[in-house]
Amino acid sequence: MPLEKYHAKRKFEKMPEPKGEILTKSQNRFVVQEHHATHLHYDFRLELDGVLKSWAVPKGPPEKIGEKKLAMQVEDHPVDYINFHGIIPEGSYGAGIVKIWDKGKFALLNRTASTVEFNLKGKRLTGRYTLVKVKNPKFKRNAWLLIKLRN
Repeated sequence: MPLEKYHAKRKFEKMPEPKGEILTKSQNRFVVQEHHATHLHYDFRLELDGVLKSWAVPKGPPEKIGEKKLAMQVEDHPVDYINFHGIIPEGSYGAGIVKIWDKGKFALLNRTASTVEFNLKGKRLTGRYTLVKVKNPKFKRNAWLLIKLRN
């Protein structure tokens, strides 16, 4: 179940986050949410496989060619989350303020188990990017690099 981990971490009667469902048709959208939780980070999400595949990017997404940022893959989120902004209440998972930092469309160029390459067309992020799974054993299995590529 793709959203099982997402649902297990949340008490929807106490928080404004969407419960959501898996969709069968993708609109090739992405969103970057600025998340003021315990530590400020940015949630990078791609609409793939009927859900939002999600990565927490502690230092924000790369904006310059060749720039690499650590991106920790987190649980899939429902596609409804693409428009979510607001306050997740204290005591809830991910408590804090969520703002939409950028959003737009993407074109998937290549996808394997260890890489995802795509073009972004947002207000702030545009151009070619890749996510590459980190193979260093000192990192957890969910560590990736988000890299801004030359077009």
